[in-house]
Amino acid sequence: MSTSSRLSLTLPLRYVPAAAFLASLCIPLFAAGAARADFRVCNGTQNLVGVAIGYRAEEGWTTEGWWQVPASTCATLIEGELQSRYYYLYAEDAARGGRWTGEVNMCVAENEFKIVGVQDCFARGYQRMGFKEYDTGRQGSWMVQLSDAPSTQEGQN
Repeated sequence: MSTSSRLSLTLPLRYVPAAAFLASLCIPLFAAGAARADFRVCNGTQNLVGVAIGYRAEEGWTTEGWWQVPASTCATLIEGELQSRYYYLYAEDAARGGRWTGEVNMCVAENEFKIVGVQDCFARGYQRMGFKEYDTGRQGSWMVQLSDAPSTQEGQN
């Protein structure tokens, strides 16, 4: 007499179509989790960095900040599939005062903010800073690496 330690699971034939249907519903959930898309900034410096982002939204040009990104860590600024081709970034080194800037002027505030519109920053009580443009080429996700060396500040997907 032989005993088997292996468990066998068999479904009656009438349940097979229902099981296949339920399995097909779960596949997109697993696939969506694996294909995570977002806009991330990684801080490769030894100091805390404050980051602001600009983008085109339905209501117009929008800037948001500040994300506090500690040394040698990353932060997600936009979660989910990127909706625009172009994104704009401005960052400041909190300790040493260094800045990552660009040629596109947008509005920022001293404290946490979300500002719609890039015109008349001073008249509306905001500051104006130069943001660097990143062409994501319509990629679903993008990552920018901030470092002390200017040549490694370019975005990557």
